[in-house]
Amino acid sequence: MADSAPVARRYHDVTAHSPASVRANTYTLDWDNKPFPFKVYTDVPAIELPREIDVLSTPTLAAVAGEGAPAPPTLTLGALSSVLYYTAGVTKQKRYPGGGEVLFRAAASTGALYQTEVYVVAGDIDGLAAGVYHFCPGDFTLRRLRAHDARGTLAEAVADPAPGRRAATLVLTGIIWRNSWKYRARTYRHLFWDSGTMLANALAVAAALGLAPRVFTGFVDATVHRLLGVDGTTEVALALLTLGPETTAASAGEPPAPIDHATLPLSSRPVPEPLVTEAHAASALAAPDDVRRWRAGRPPASAPSRGGFIELPAPEPNAGRPLGETIQRRGSTRHFGPAPIGRDDLGAALWAASRRVPADVPVGLGDIYMTVHAVTGLTPGTYRYRRDAHALEPLQAGEFRRQSAFLSLEQSLGGDAAVTLFFLSRLDAVLAEFGERGYRLVNLEAGLAGGRAYLAAYARGFGASGLTFYDAEVVQFFMPHAAGADAIFVVALGRSGGAGSDVLGLTSIAAPTRRS
Repeated sequence: MADSAPVARRYHDVTAHSPASVRANTYTLDWDNKPFPFKVYTDVPAIELPREIDVLSTPTLAAVAGEGAPAPPTLTLGALSSVLYYTAGVTKQKRYPGGGEVLFRAAASTGALYQTEVYVVAGDIDGLAAGVYHFCPGDFTLRRLRAHDARGTLAEAVADPAPGRRAATLVLTGIIWRNSWKYRARTYRHLFWDSGTMLANALAVAAALGLAPRVFTGFVDATVHRLLGVDGTTEVALALLTLGPETTAASAGEPPAPIDHATLPLSSRPVPEPLVTEAHAASALAAPDDVRRWRAGRPPASAPSRGGFIELPAPEPNAGRPLGETIQRRGSTRHFGPAPIGRDDLGAALWAASRRVPADVPVGLGDIYMTVHAVTGLTPGTYRYRRDAHALEPLQAGEFRRQSAFLSLEQSLGGDAAVTLFFLSRLDAVLAEFGERGYRLVNLEAGLAGGRAYLAAYARGFGASGLTFYDAEVVQFFMPHAAGADAIFVVALGRSGGAGSDVLGLTSIAAPTRRS
């Protein structure tokens, strides 16, 4: 068992929303100091990526389940470009009167602030020299930060040989100020919700292309930060994803020399967020042996069931939209209409959200509770999903739209949706097993599950929206069944209602183009 995690527990409690805390909040946004949405290196030449992107014809649910093309003999620059585009690329744009513009990305992000950056540690890629690169979605380019094969260093940092043998590894980082400009200390949760949502896309895309992806959440933080040239304070490493066939293993060599490439300023006055910095620092791992010990943790048992399950229809993985179209169409629904979704629709979203994640540590750190409002074949009420049986456990019958909207920070989306999913976790048990870093795991898993629910929804023709929430009130609402749990994340599902109800009507970016 790991030591307890007082920093994570304190952070979670201090950043909890309540009706009183929200009403007492006097913080206002400083629009003149809003961070620039792209990280741009100014002293490194840009390498343009191929503009022809694979259409990804694999059905979405099949890709979420890890199915796709046979493994290719090599990882090509074209395949890497497709992964980057569908994971973090700009897919839509919206212009406002007066000249304002928002560029929307392939994966959802809290407040459309897009604080998650993507780096590529490249080894044996057809069409790209070995090195460490930064991906810029704004101009769809890579910039080479290091000109040597650094995969061995990464393998040493994760205490696993896989990154040293695989063709490439994506490293996701979070720029704290880009999100805390709006959300302040609660940003630490958002870093992992949003990177989890991005990983949902990346895992599905890489599986569709036969690239055998695997997530690493345990690594020596300081080594990864040094390798990327980030400070580990204002920008922090979140997760790694290995891609492509195995190649000749790269050696670790000497520790990487420091790098400090110039970048465009984020804003005129970045403001530190000490609670976020403290929580991330407390959860860092200092040496490969620490990574190995941490990785031995096991998920705590789920809450006992009262029985009386309602079986959900088994999803058909080959039904629905192909993955490329799903990601291109995906948006966050702004208004839900009264039309119900089917029981098979809900089943598909829950099935997708709970698929096995190829990762260095087991998942299953939380449970999905829900308020059902308009699902054909289901009595309105509260339920818990049992992933082992692909079934619902009824908790309480009743009309709970008003309560669901209130729990979702009094946002009407939570009550107007056909169903609202609440991700809860027995956080103290997770922290006892995985220590401070367990807090990263819980929020990353919830974000990944929510991202997969997004994909399932848009594959089947309805919508989704991630929501924030009143922490203690969510747990109290699901009592006594949720005793000992904490609220982690919320996703609402339903059919769009009214014109302009989501971002599907936005203009698609003309480039990159897509190829079959």
